[in-house]
Amino acid sequence: MTKAELIEALSNKLPLPRADAERAINIVLDDIIAALKTGDRVNISGFGTFSASTRQARAGRNPKTGEAIQIAASRSAKFKPGKQMKDSLNEGIEGAAPATPGSGS
Repeated sequence: MTKAELIEALSNKLPLPRADAERAINIVLDDIIAALKTGDRVNISGFGTFSASTRQARAGRNPKTGEAIQIAASRSAKFKPGKQMKDSLNEGIEGAAPATPGSGS
């Protein structure tokens, strides 16, 4: 699903014009990015947790030439899905552990 498809789905499910749905999606995404920039974690209950991680500078190789290069330090976003999301993705999959209420996992 693309951002445009997400906007269209929100617009269809709620009585919102497409422009308002797009603005709502952009506000949510901007707030998540702003929180990650300040080092905060973003926990959306039942969905998952976004966090920022820092990668240290390191030596690497250009895969085409084999030449040694220096890779700069950088920050990246990580996402860890929540239990409810994992359980819903695994419904009906053979060999997946069934969701049991109160199991605490």
